[in-house]
Amino acid sequence: MPTLRNPDEQSLPAEIAERLKRDSAGLVAAVVQQYDSQQVLMLGWMDDEALRRTLSTGRVTFYSRSRQEYWRKGDTSGNIQLVKSVALDCDGDALLIRVDQHGPACHTGTRSCFDGRQIPAVVLDQESE
Repeated sequence: MPTLRNPDEQSLPAEIAERLKRDSAGLVAAVVQQYDSQQVLMLGWMDDEALRRTLSTGRVTFYSRSRQEYWRKGDTSGNIQLVKSVALDCDGDALLIRVDQHGPACHTGTRSCFDGRQIPAVVLDQESE
């Protein structure tokens, strides 16, 4: 499980932390959505500290599973995400973060990480069920 980068920092409020259901690595999926168009922009991962930073700064912070470090969206690219609201799903294992996205959300330069990568849906014949 990731640990706090700075032990002097505050922790996530207990009333929020108690509601989270983390995976074996201590992470929760965070779906990021444009607040006004409802477009899904990306999926990232958060631990308690990343969520605390997101809630306290108004900018989205993720925990990188590959680099094992925190990263705040836009610090390198300038394509920042300003938090409008955060909601926890009914199971407590996913967050919906509604943002005002400035610039592309995807590292490939597209508005959304889901742009242009369609998979054909499988439609079952209702009569064969």
